[in-house]
Amino acid sequence: QVQLVESGGGLVQAGGSLRLSCTASGRTFSRSGMGWFRQAPGQEREFVANINWSGGRTYHADSVKGRFTISRDNAKNTVYLQMNDLKPEDTAVYYCAAARGNTVTIWASGYDSWGQGTQVTVSS
Repeated sequence: QVQLVESGGGLVQAGGSLRLSCTASGRTFSRSGMGWFRQAPGQEREFVANINWSGGRTYHADSVKGRFTISRDNAKNTVYLQMNDLKPEDTAVYYCAAARGNTVTIWASGYDSWGQGTQVTVSS
């Protein structure tokens, strides 16, 4: 497995921006697809975005498309989530996750390592 540590969460006003980072150690990061998920209170964990091992292929949920961008820097063992034009409904704990193999999916079951999460709160 790979160990993941997220950072960059916080409190921001609607329309603002945040950049989340997730730094990995352990299993070779550059061979792993990565994903971001989020979970709001009382709700199930929700897929946000994923990226393949090279960074050449990304996919974003419709709810964040055009506002959020996933990227990675394999030299730094880090995956990012740039979040722009934040809305109150984006408030959640955000988790990064490492895929079981090279294939990435929108389903949480496809990931076998998870970070501890970072809180993002968007005020109206």
